[in-house]
Amino acid sequence: MSTAFPLSIKYVSPDINKQLLEDFTGERTGFVQVGDDQWFFPSKYASEGVNFYNFSVRKDDTWVVTFPRSGTTWTQELVWLIANDLDYDTATKIPLIDRFPFLEFSVFVHDEVKKELLNQSEGNPEKQALIEKLSKPGYEVLSEMPSPRFIKTHFPFSLLPQNLLEEGCKVIYVARNPKDVAVSFYHLNRLFRTQGYRGDFKKYWDYFEKNLHPWTPYWTHVTEGWKRREHPNLLFLFYEEMNKDISETVERVADFLGKSLTDEQVSELTSYLHINNFRKNTAVNMDQLKDIGLLQNGEQDFIRKGQNGSWIDEFTPELDKRANEWIKENLKHTDLRFPVKLVEE
Repeated sequence: MSTAFPLSIKYVSPDINKQLLEDFTGERTGFVQVGDDQWFFPSKYASEGVNFYNFSVRKDDTWVVTFPRSGTTWTQELVWLIANDLDYDTATKIPLIDRFPFLEFSVFVHDEVKKELLNQSEGNPEKQALIEKLSKPGYEVLSEMPSPRFIKTHFPFSLLPQNLLEEGCKVIYVARNPKDVAVSFYHLNRLFRTQGYRGDFKKYWDYFEKNLHPWTPYWTHVTEGWKRREHPNLLFLFYEEMNKDISETVERVADFLGKSLTDEQVSELTSYLHINNFRKNTAVNMDQLKDIGLLQNGEQDFIRKGQNGSWIDEFTPELDKRANEWIKENLKHTDLRFPVKLVEE
């Protein structure tokens, strides 16, 4: 049963909105902030947010919840294969975005951008059908899917259906340190036309740190996941630990999903998920989106380095010092600690 949306939604100030629209060309109307935590989203959230909040979950749903660029795609493929008894044949034939829909992607497809993409694909019904599908709200797409469903979201727990864990859904939450997240997210924002970021990294970090960026505030997002880590229906993972020992992660996820794998199966899945193989996997690297013009030419690929510590490539010493102060200040308010040393405490 649908309930009223309990959080306030307000547009950012006109001056900030004007600057954001100049720097993020994928949005054409403006940006909103939601609730006391001021969760940041494009304008379309104002009309669609209540439907995500009231989305009807099913007890046999499996969810991957992350702040963006925290190893989400990697985790999705790992989870889907374990849950589906290592069905590599289907995994390589059917794109991950069809097997494991992205709940809120429609919020980022502005009507004007959609129209531009449709015009670009004029005369190609197949491409136009994909554009229509991507712009259809995930709550509608998923309501039509048979069970068991696999659902990806970057929404924080406070904006997701409040009965998500209690209903019995299996939820895997993955956290990654903010420096690596920001660098990876910066490149994704340059790659996707729905974001269309045109500035440099220093300016990008400014938006990220000030929570003027989709799905921020980052710290509130990860601590909401961390606080739920003891719930029997939630598995909390660190990307850094996944990256260091993917075999152990495979075994933990299998145990969480009630599956049993032989050593040989673990080894096979680990090889399949290796970054060198994963980068070449057309079912996960968004080739479909490239075909319809949604990805910008000349930017880094969707599947990037898959490494810990690559943030160092973008941070100047001055920016790193500033980021460290921000990190230290926010770590004061939580007992969450990443498996990599970010700053001197």
